[in-house]
Amino acid sequence: MEKQIVRVGLMGFGTVGTGVVRIVQAHQEDLQKQTGLGIEITKILVQNAEKSRSISEMDPLLTTNADEILNDADIDVVVEVIGGISPAREYILAALEQGKHVVTANKDLMALHGAEILAKAEEKGCDVFYEASVAGGIPILRALVEGFASDRITKMMGIVNGTTNYIMTKMSQEGADYADVLKEAQALGYAEADPTSDVEGFDAARKMAILATLGFRVPMKLEDVDVKGISSVSKEDIAYGKRLGYEVKLLGLARRDGEAIEVSVQPTMVAKHHPLASVNGVFNAVYVHGEAVGETMFYGPGAGELPTATAVVSDLVTVVKNMKLGVNGRGVVAPYKEKVLKADSEKLSKYFLRMVVADKRGVLAKVTQLLAEKNISLEQVVQQPYNNGSQAEIILVTHQAAKSDMDSVLAYMEGMEIVEEIKSCYRVEGGE
Repeated sequence: MEKQIVRVGLMGFGTVGTGVVRIVQAHQEDLQKQTGLGIEITKILVQNAEKSRSISEMDPLLTTNADEILNDADIDVVVEVIGGISPAREYILAALEQGKHVVTANKDLMALHGAEILAKAEEKGCDVFYEASVAGGIPILRALVEGFASDRITKMMGIVNGTTNYIMTKMSQEGADYADVLKEAQALGYAEADPTSDVEGFDAARKMAILATLGFRVPMKLEDVDVKGISSVSKEDIAYGKRLGYEVKLLGLARRDGEAIEVSVQPTMVAKHHPLASVNGVFNAVYVHGEAVGETMFYGPGAGELPTATAVVSDLVTVVKNMKLGVNGRGVVAPYKEKVLKADSEKLSKYFLRMVVADKRGVLAKVTQLLAEKNISLEQVVQQPYNNGSQAEIILVTHQAAKSDMDSVLAYMEGMEIVEEIKSCYRVEGGE
């Protein structure tokens, strides 16, 4: 007899898990029409079955034993939203081993062990989807896999962390200090009590590793991503950026030239005319450049119960449609290209540099001479008094320069007697 109901085991019943249950319950008719099958959540894994929950009618389905899901032959799909690496990795691999399809929102796991999980799915002929792991409700992963299937992606650039974008937006619009805005973000629930993963760029780095793996079909690892967070960004940096036509954003960048790839996450001066410069608050956006299609951008809410749960249920619908058609596992493509990472001499970018120097004749000439010796030319130069006129502040925007050359210049400047302090140095994007 043909299957009429697809049974789902849900692992995790926190914010996102609750959202998944709400959507599945509220949209039964739509889901039936879209897939031709009913979708039923039959078991929910929790840490504490006695905890009071907003959807109390699901209490009979709660279990604290993962085996009740993993070893239940009637459960077709496992939805994992517990987060973290372990035991989520073990649960997902065990589910695939049992022939169960998997939907996950786990960016940490997919960034670190995605290649292993996709290889197991390919071996077992199972689906693995993880749309919600990168940009909440924005369907960017499906776009990369399906929408760009006939194109060749050369660049992905995005704001993929809502917490840091909220902080950067408030600092830009209100001229506030980083520490004050961080406290506000924590009070509003946008930032965790320990905000390290967000503000130091690690959350965004995991997402960029996933995007690069999918977009370039190479096994990118988290350690392949150059990471710098926003904790050292000052309101003065933002003010000078605005003056020169830029907004500061924590920007993820994945770029391919030929077969060589670079992936980074760092505070970046984004030209005001670029669409990413106007992405504010907790919103996310990913800019994708393909050789054939040119420039595209995906924009929307990057977190929250319903946006993230919507992406999870969308993946679940795709699994169920594949079941109806008998094509599960055929869309799983493990990374198959050799990973070639760029050397620093191949990473080209414009740079914004702000420094305090001795207020003496010829200082600017010495600075520009040093840059010229490293083949770094200048696009914009601002010099003005600093510290009541006893020093001078120099702000430079360079033309394209190699990262190795810029690092060499910065290291040399640290030892120059005329350079009192290097305040900041950021990449510049979108000014071409």
